[in-house]
Amino acid sequence: MPYGLYISAEGASAQTRRLEALANNMANVDTAGFKRDLAIFQARYSENVQQGYDSFGSQSVNDLSGGVVVHETKTDFSTGVFKRTGIPTDMAISGDGFFMVRRPAGDFLTRAGNFMITAAGRLVTQDNDPVLNDSGTPIDIDPEAGDWQLSPTGAVVQQGSEQNLAIVQPRSLGDLVKVGNNLFKPLAQPQPVADEQRNVQSGYVEQSDVKPATEMMALIEASRAFEANISMIKNHDAMATALTERVLMAPS
Repeated sequence: MPYGLYISAEGASAQTRRLEALANNMANVDTAGFKRDLAIFQARYSENVQQGYDSFGSQSVNDLSGGVVVHETKTDFSTGVFKRTGIPTDMAISGDGFFMVRRPAGDFLTRAGNFMITAAGRLVTQDNDPVLNDSGTPIDIDPEAGDWQLSPTGAVVQQGSEQNLAIVQPRSLGDLVKVGNNLFKPLAQPQPVADEQRNVQSGYVEQSDVKPATEMMALIEASRAFEANISMIKNHDAMATALTERVLMAPS
C-alpha cells in the first residue's frame, strides 16, 4: 500500500482531533470561566526511523517525512473578559488563582464564579457543588442574619463574621487536568494565593477565553486541511487501483 496513503490518513486523523477541540471551544463560547483547548501538532518520524531501522537525518529513502500527529491537547489559561452582572453571588478573580469546590469525587478548581445560594444558605456552583472556604469547609450564609458582602480580598462578610473564599494556585498549570463541567483536578496539592495577591470582584463574572472569530478561522483552516488529506487518500487509492488493473490485464 502506498506510503503516502498512511501519511494522509495520519494527517486526516490529526485534523479530526483538532476539529473536535475547536468545536468544543465554540460550543462553550458563552460558558463562564471556560478555558479553551489547543491541539498541539508534532512532526512524526518515518516508520523506519520509528522502528529503529534508520536514523533521523540520514537523507536515505527511509528517512522520509512521517506526517504529523497530535502530540497533546493543551489548555489555554488566558483570563477571559470580566462581565458586569450586578449579581452579588457572581465573583471573578483578578489575576492568578482558582476557586475550590467540592464534589463526591473530591475537591476541584474552577475559574467560573457564577455561583448561587441555596434555600439553606449554602454558596454553590451552577451544578450545586459547594464552594469552599480557606479552611476546606463549605461556605454557608445565614439567610436570616441580614445582608452580606464580599470584600475585595474574597471574604464573605456577614454580621461581623468573615469566611475567606479558598483561592488557590497550583505549583504549575501543567498540574491541572480538565475533567469537564468547567472543573480542573489538581495532580498535586495547590497552594493558597498570598493575602496581598487576593483580588476578587463582586458582581462580575469571568467569561470564556474563546474568541469566536479566531476559532472560526481555525475551524475553516482545519476543515480544509482535513479535506485535502481525504483527497490525497482518494488519489492514492485510485492510483493503486489503476496500477493493480494494469498488472492484472498485462499479457502473461
